[in-house]
Amino acid sequence: MKIAMTTLILGWLLGTGAFGTTIQVVPVFEPLSLQGTDGDEAIRQLGEALQAAVMSRPMALSGAFPEALIDAIRSPHLFPTNNPNYRVQEVNLLVLCNVGIRGEMTDKALTVRLNVAELAIPADVDLTTRQILKLAIVALRKTLDDYQRLQTQQLTVTVIIEGAEDAKASLRDLGTKFVIAGEASPN
Repeated sequence: MKIAMTTLILGWLLGTGAFGTTIQVVPVFEPLSLQGTDGDEAIRQLGEALQAAVMSRPMALSGAFPEALIDAIRSPHLFPTNNPNYRVQEVNLLVLCNVGIRGEMTDKALTVRLNVAELAIPADVDLTTRQILKLAIVALRKTLDDYQRLQTQQLTVTVIIEGAEDAKASLRDLGTKFVIAGEASPN
């Protein structure tokens, strides 16, 4: 009877998530289209004004960090609005243009892969492929900068452009490497 009761309690604990996953609310930056609006955003990191922006939104995430943050950058995004004439259903440029993003952590280094194999820019998005990828890298860096502030170690990040074959081969030069210092580091 004691074993049956222990099994029942353990099953209940597992079923209710008592031993479940940790959920953290974190800011995630995304490359967003401003199509359907009257605004342009001056993107300082790109040195130009575009009908796009890199903005954050809070998200409740679980899983391995910082990899879960990388996946979240490509989340579907619908701007809330009070104007019935604004009917844009998706603003995340990675979703709109079918650019994949994934991160893998190995030995204190993070490799981020931006996959452009299926990339297709909709006619109403007035941006080039290079601009979209640069905005994605800005969103990646801002997301990781915010996350890394609470870490004690620095993070080395390598960005690789995948699927850049034939006509897209020139996009590979957007691959980059950077280091983000942890601000919680002891001096």
